[in-house]
Amino acid sequence: MTILNIHLLSDSTGDTVHKIAEAVLSQFADLQVREFFWPLLRTGAPLEKFQTGLAEHGGIVIATFADPALAEQVRKICAEAQVPFVSALDPIFALIGRHLNQKLSGTPGKQHELNAEYFARIAAIDFALAHDDGQARADLQEAQVVLIGVSRTSKTPTCVYLSHRGIKAANVPLVPGIDLPPEILNLRGPLIVGLTHDPERLAQIRQSRLQMLGEFTGQNDYADIDRVRQELLDARKLFARMGWPTIDVTRRSVEETAAMILQMLQTVDG
Repeated sequence: MTILNIHLLSDSTGDTVHKIAEAVLSQFADLQVREFFWPLLRTGAPLEKFQTGLAEHGGIVIATFADPALAEQVRKICAEAQVPFVSALDPIFALIGRHLNQKLSGTPGKQHELNAEYFARIAAIDFALAHDDGQARADLQEAQVVLIGVSRTSKTPTCVYLSHRGIKAANVPLVPGIDLPPEILNLRGPLIVGLTHDPERLAQIRQSRLQMLGEFTGQNDYADIDRVRQELLDARKLFARMGWPTIDVTRRSVEETAAMILQMLQTVDG
């Protein structure tokens, strides 16, 4: 197995550079990564600390800097240490700058400013938490997305992820033997999406959940494959009857499911 030392640098929170590295490194097999994280990097003591860490550990450097001067300073440090360096956002900045005929502001953390978009995102997160698992149904009409599905179909994490994108998302569970209330069936404003799953895989997930909670006895029908199949069949019939779009989340990450929902929203809004 190959060992890679990688230094992730940012003059802001480091969220962007971390996601870039995660996406790229996922494409390489048999790789053990030792990550050195340097967020909120500025000149002075923080830069000196990074330089010392680089000399000690070596490896490669990936940075997302808004400040071109800082990027150039780090580039020189890496060149002197003979360490590969890439400022990941530079080509994108250059492309958009040429297209708009504008210069880069060079202000770190602009995406984290406390502006209207930021507060809208916080409101969306609050909404998702308040409307989790069928709660607060009275104002579901304010939601942009309502996810409906049987237990353990990733409704909650998908809503939370969407809320971080500024989408007001709620979720409602399908419980065997209990009909959805009329206020949900009669919703007209929000995009309603049904989530489905492979029955065998879902039964395994439920078994693992019960074991984690210390409640799995082998006789709990929550994870019984026949019950799971029936729940999913009933759910699909409901989705078809209501004309709701569905997503099979069996082999999809929460991020992939959310991306599909965002595409649906774009189609609806467009």
